Amino acid sequence: MGELTLTVVRLGLLVLLWLFIFSIVGVLRSDLYGTRIVQRTPGAAGGRRAARGRPTPNTPQRSKRGFSVLAVTEGPMRGTTVPLKESGVLLGRNPECTLVLDDDYASGRHARVYYDGKSWYVEDLGSTNGTHVNGERISTPHQLQAGTQLRIGTTVLELRR
Repeated sequence: MGELTLTVVRLGLLVLLWLFIFSIVGVLRSDLYGTRIVQRTPGAAGGRRAARGRPTPNTPQRSKRGFSVLAVTEGPMRGTTVPLKESGVLLGRNPECTLVLDDDYASGRHARVYYDGKSWYVEDLGSTNGTHVNGERISTPHQLQAGTQLRIGTTVLELRR
């Protein structure tokens, strides 16, 4: 091997070593400081009523759907509520979810609660630890009724009016 080839190989190994060190520092940093929490603020009309008493699109309302919020009844986020949307509510640890769960047993995209036009359903999205409805693990979409307990890890949720 020539001297130039040996020098290039040494420099390449040095670059790989530094990339490895930076990746270790990045993993340690994310473990120490955790996931960045993304604050979601409603639009300019959020929480206000439009003229003539009509609710704005962001305002939860009672309708034919029956339920208006998803409430956390047990777990680290007890007392938290999320307004239900007909497009669905995504549950999990990922900051992009509608309800970000602070639960070690929840997957990034754990479950979805959605409205099919007649009633509300919960669907497990291939989570590791599963989604439980009234103590029973589900594998297909399951219809939710009043008082139905939805458990994801140590977090228990229920639909409310």
